[in-house]
Amino acid sequence: MAFLVIRARSDRGVTVKIRDTMGMLNLTRVNHATILPDVPSYTGMLDKAKDYITWGEVSHELITNLLKERGRMMGDNPVTDASIKENSQYSSVEKFAKALSSGEATMKDVNNLKPVLRLHPPRGSKGWGGIKRSYTVGGALGFRGEAIGELVSRMM
Repeated sequence: MAFLVIRARSDRGVTVKIRDTMGMLNLTRVNHATILPDVPSYTGMLDKAKDYITWGEVSHELITNLLKERGRMMGDNPVTDASIKENSQYSSVEKFAKALSSGEATMKDVNNLKPVLRLHPPRGSKGWGGIKRSYTVGGALGFRGEAIGELVSRMM
C-alpha cells in the first residue's frame, strides 16, 4: 500500500522540526504531492506534520493518471512509457504505478524522475474546505483514506 501526500498549508510560523520533516517528505511548497510507501518511519513523519498536510491510500489507476498528467522528468519533460523504460527496470508507467501502489517501489527507483508532483489548487466552490481543521470535522488536513482520490481529481 502507498500513500499520496499533499501539502495544504504554508510553513509560515512553523517549528523547525515540522519544517524539516516536510522537507524530508519533499513537500516544499503548497499543492505539492508525493507518493510514499506505508512504512513506520514515513507514518511517524506524516503524524508529525498532520496539521499542514493531507494524505490517503491511493490506487494504481490514480497513480498512473497522476504520473502521466503531472509527473515530470529532469528537464521538465513529461513522464512517458519510453522515459520510464529508459530510466528504470519497469517497461511502462502502468507497471511502475502498480509497483508504487503495492509498496514494492519508490519514486527514487526511476532515475531522473522528479519526486514531487505539482498540482493545481482544488477546483470547485468548496476548494480545500478549510485548511485549519481536520478532515474528520469537515476540514482539509490529516488522513483521508480513499477520499484522497476525489481531492486529487479536482487538483489535476
